[in-house]
Formats: sequence, C-alpha cells, structure tokens
Amino acid sequence: MLPTLFISHGSPMLPLLDTPARHFLEGLAVTLPRPRAILVASAHWETLQPTVNAVSVNQTIHDFYGFPQALFEMQYPAPGSSELADQISDLLCAAGLPCRTDTRRGLDHGAWSILRLIYPQADIPVVQISLQRGPGPAHHLQLGRALASLRERDVLVIGSGSFTHDLSRFRGQNLNAPSDPDIAPFCDWMDAALREGRTADLLTYRHKAPFAVDNHPTEEHLLPLFVALGAAGEGAKAERIHNSNTYGMLRMDAYAFQ
Repeated sequence: MLPTLFISHGSPMLPLLDTPARHFLEGLAVTLPRPRAILVASAHWETLQPTVNAVSVNQTIHDFYGFPQALFEMQYPAPGSSELADQISDLLCAAGLPCRTDTRRGLDHGAWSILRLIYPQADIPVVQISLQRGPGPAHHLQLGRALASLRERDVLVIGSGSFTHDLSRFRGQNLNAPSDPDIAPFCDWMDAALREGRTADLLTYRHKAPFAVDNHPTEEHLLPLFVALGAAGEGAKAERIHNSNTYGMLRMDAYAFQ
C-alpha cells in the first residue's frame, strides 16, 4: 500500500537548484508503487472551508514574482480528476467537514514544483485540497484522517510545505549557508515526536517544541504535515526519508507515513 508523504518544497526555485532536496525528489518515484492518482495539500492554498479542485487539465499557477524567466516558463499540465474530487468531498462530508469544489483552479507551486521532479511526465491525475487558516494542526489531522481510505484506492496523499519557514531571515545568503542555530533543536524535537508517535505533543508543538514560533511565524507551511500524518491512519509510523538545508534557514525534510 502507498505511504502518505510530507515533502518540503522550500523556495519556488527548487526545480532549478542543484540541491540534495531536488535530487532526492528526482529519485523518489522509483521507491514507490505507481499511484492511480495524487492528492496534494499545499501550503499555498488556504480557504475558509476544505475545497478540492475538479478540472480536466490542471493549469500551472506561477504564484510568485521576482524569479528567473525559466521558472515562469515551466508547465505541469497534469490531468485532474472530477471523480476523485467527488470521492474526497464525500469522505469529508461524512466526517462532518463540508467540502466545496473549485472547477477552475489548477496547481500552485507547492504542488507542481515537487511533482515536476517526482513524476516529470505529468501523466498521473492530480487533485489539490486546500488548508484552512486558523483551525490549526488538530483540524488538519482530522481532515487527513477522513481521507485515510484513499490509500486503499491507490491514491498518493502528499502534504507539501516546509519543515522550517521563516522567510524574513533571507538576506541573500549562499544556497549552502550553515544552518541557523535554532533550526536543529526544533527539527530534532519534531523528528523525535513523529518517530515516537507523540501525536498530542505534535498538536501542541507551538508551545512544546523549542523555537517553534521562530521557525514557523505562521503555520501554513507545517499544516500539510498533519494532513499527511492523518491520512496514513491511526497508529501510522513516521520515517524521515530526507533531510537537508537550503539558505541556512529552510529545512527540506521529508517524511513517509504508513
């Protein structure tokens, strides 16, 4: 059975950078059974209530500015799946989480920048689901748990965010700059809590993890982790499948849950 994944997408430049994270993603598909479809919860789509996109072909959304033209020229025209969108909506509604459908929205860079590296042929149907600003980790864990049966239908559930994400620290530093001193304590705490199955601690990470608010001034880039964790089902085991650092501030860790 497919695992669920949390992947750090870091900078929009990920597809163009010569980094360990990029090379990890380029080799990830061969380690997984081929999915029938993919569901992505990206940090870059937030709505008041859960929303899925249902389109025939996904538009590539370039939701950034100030980057090289080569990045704006990248396309990822993966097919959508109205059937999967309907299944997701039904599962969420049955769990008491009413879900809306967006028939126009495509894939933001939190989705296509990683999928372009993992499945470059863009030949697997992709659906996106939104995060909700405000409810926090417990809500997104519940959302993920409502979708746990998708694994049995060969759907790969991916949460795309960033293990650390304080962009105010960027000062033009080198891609391989040393990691800021507060990042390792936070990441080590999160890793231990994930591996040890301390879900209650994870849900209150902002109070318990060292330097949590420093590394995540806002939560949207960590919330996809809780969707992926929930979608793996009760008692899922966490495995860190990648860790690296870019610009001294963005940890690019990735996890598989199963």
